[in-house]
Amino acid sequence: MYIPAHFAAGPDAVRHLLTRPSAANLVTATAKGMLATLLPFVFDPSSGEHGALHAHLARNNPQWSEHALGESLAIIQGADAYISPQWYASKAEHGRVVPTWNYSTAHVYGTLVIHDDPAWLASHVRRLSNHNEAGSARPWTVEDAPERYIAGQLRAIVGVELLITRIEAKHKLSQNRPDADVDGVVAGLRARGDLESAADVENARERRELIRCPHSDSPAGPVS
Repeated sequence: MYIPAHFAAGPDAVRHLLTRPSAANLVTATAKGMLATLLPFVFDPSSGEHGALHAHLARNNPQWSEHALGESLAIIQGADAYISPQWYASKAEHGRVVPTWNYSTAHVYGTLVIHDDPAWLASHVRRLSNHNEAGSARPWTVEDAPERYIAGQLRAIVGVELLITRIEAKHKLSQNRPDADVDGVVAGLRARGDLESAADVENARERRELIRCPHSDSPAGPVS
């Protein structure tokens, strides 16, 4: 991934992408060509040297049975948004502005391990469900469904574990714009109702300020 220094995601930003309820595109190179599937996942920091992403595929999906050649890749996407040059204060000053797109993403590389094991799958789906239901006032749990029904559902899936070898992550969140332009971006995103993207831009500005002030109590960490 092309990552200019000012768009490099630090450890906290990477951790957020890994641990928020989300899905990732799992991409594998096989003897029959490239295969890809969008999968909800849960991050397990205790697996392997750098942690792992746990997910599952439908048993009828050929991606699990086609041997992955070399590293596999999970592409995690955070909030993204179109940025209008109308929001920039600098448009009124000199007009030398163009549209762009803000986004956060992580390319997670690793070794793919297949788990065709009922016990592993049962533990995985419980953890995945609990992870995504955590914000609900009345969270659903696996125990809410009949046991025989869940057993049948487990037989229809196969577990996949991406043992992480390296991560490339990028936060392109208006860090290269003057403060007045960033104010305009935040206001424009809020007016459009995109509160998540607006919060991402504000958080990126806070991290940029920490880098500018190395004697702060909370210095920015090394780039991942």
